[in-house]
Amino acid sequence: MGHTVDTSGMGDQEVQLSASERDVVARIRQHWEASERGDSDAEHAIYAPDAILDYPQSGERFIGRSAIQAQRGAHPAERHFRIRRIQGGGPLWISECVITYDGVPTYSVSLMTLANGLVSHETQYFADPFDAPADRASLADPIPARDP
Repeated sequence: MGHTVDTSGMGDQEVQLSASERDVVARIRQHWEASERGDSDAEHAIYAPDAILDYPQSGERFIGRSAIQAQRGAHPAERHFRIRRIQGGGPLWISECVITYDGVPTYSVSLMTLANGLVSHETQYFADPFDAPADRASLADPIPARDP
């Protein structure tokens, strides 16, 4: 898959990005940074007016930038966002983030398909952290820079 931008010391190799790829990474980073500061208009500027957002785990689909923005604006939790990695190329870009809801971290993977410089379709997956089983301890190493 395309290029990786290591944003947290997770060990990915940084690669030379083209000017257009740097622009995409900057726009995705601006999206997440706007999410963190609660700037809803800036957060949703990356979406096409007819964008689709899918949450496969709940079976929900939101159609249109205004519906995407409204459902996020109605979320009752205090939320914080930290980018772990942005990776992609061409029309497909992936963000790995930690989203904290009322102090509880959830890992999120966002797959964004871009068309004409805007997100036309995003699929977002969420997973709660869990303790590794003891029987795998001798086989595994810890992931660097893992959040609590």
